[in-house]
Amino acid sequence: MTKKVKSERQVGLPAHEIVYRNLRELILFGEIAPGQAVTIQGLTARLDVGMTPVREAIRRLTAEGALEFQGNRRVVVPVLTIDNVNELIFARQAIEPQLIVLATQKATPEDIRALAEIDAALDQAIVEGDIAAYLRWNYQFHHSLYKIADAPILAAIAEGLWLRYGPSLRVVCGRVGTSSLLDQHQATLKAMRAKDAQRAADAIREDVVQGMDQVLQALAK
Repeated sequence: MTKKVKSERQVGLPAHEIVYRNLRELILFGEIAPGQAVTIQGLTARLDVGMTPVREAIRRLTAEGALEFQGNRRVVVPVLTIDNVNELIFARQAIEPQLIVLATQKATPEDIRALAEIDAALDQAIVEGDIAAYLRWNYQFHHSLYKIADAPILAAIAEGLWLRYGPSLRVVCGRVGTSSLLDQHQATLKAMRAKDAQRAADAIREDVVQGMDQVLQALAK
C-alpha cells in the first residue's frame, strides 16, 4: 500500500454521484470549514462541474446534516455546539464498539495487515505534522473497520456521524497540532489479532472518547 489515501473508484459512476463524493470529502476532511458560507456558483467553479450535479449533491448533504442552507444560494457547514458534541459522543460510543466487535469476529490476517499499514501511515503523518494526511488516514482506518464488519446499517450511521464532526476535528487539529493527538489503534489491532472482540471494542471506545473530548475542550474555550 502506498503512503497515500486512495479514493474509492469512481469509474463508471454518474456525474452527480462523483460530485457528491467529491463535495462530501471536502466537508469530511474540513476543507470547507465550519461556519464558512459557500455558494452554488463557487462550488461549481471549485469542482469544475455544472450546477445541476452540485445542487443535487448539496440537497443530499443537507439531508444528511453536513450542510445547512442560508438563503441567497448559500450553504454552510454547521458549527457544532457543546450539546451537539455530547450527542455525537453518545452516538459514536453506541455504534462504533459494536462495529469493531463484528470486525474482530470477521477480520482475516490480510485485513489486519492492511489496517496496520494504514495505522503506520497515520503515525507517520503525526510525526511529520501533516494534519491533512492524519485526518484522511484516521478516517480510512475507521472506514476500513466498518467495511470488515459488514454491517451496512450500522456503518451508514457511523459514516453519517463522521460528516457531522469531521470539519470540527480539522479545526481542533489545526489548533493543537498532531503532536497532541492520541491514537488507540495499536491497542485495537492487538486485540483483533487475539480475536478479543470486547477488548477491541473497549480500545476503539477509548479512541472515540479521547478524540471527541478534544473537540469538546476546543469548543469550551
